[in-house]
Amino acid sequence: MTTTARFDLKLDADDKDLLSRAASLMGTTMAGFVRIAAKEKAQSLLDQESRVNLSKRDFADFHKAIAGAFKPNAALQKAIKASAKVKRA
Repeated sequence: MTTTARFDLKLDADDKDLLSRAASLMGTTMAGFVRIAAKEKAQSLLDQESRVNLSKRDFADFHKAIAGAFKPNAALQKAIKASAKVKRA
């Protein structure tokens, strides 16, 4: 891994000891342990925040809306016709 950025972190003695012991158990350095743990937590949070959670009722309403017959409105019909003309030209 090529280091391209630096991140300094100040810890109290108890936190440093905790991280040091955990890093030893994993067979890595404290920096490696913190890097891995921080990346895992960040990815988990980002994954969680990128999802939309719906209640069963809301999901049923959403499914009904997207599964039903689709009828384009006037603006969309106009855009479709314009697009077809551009493709032929």
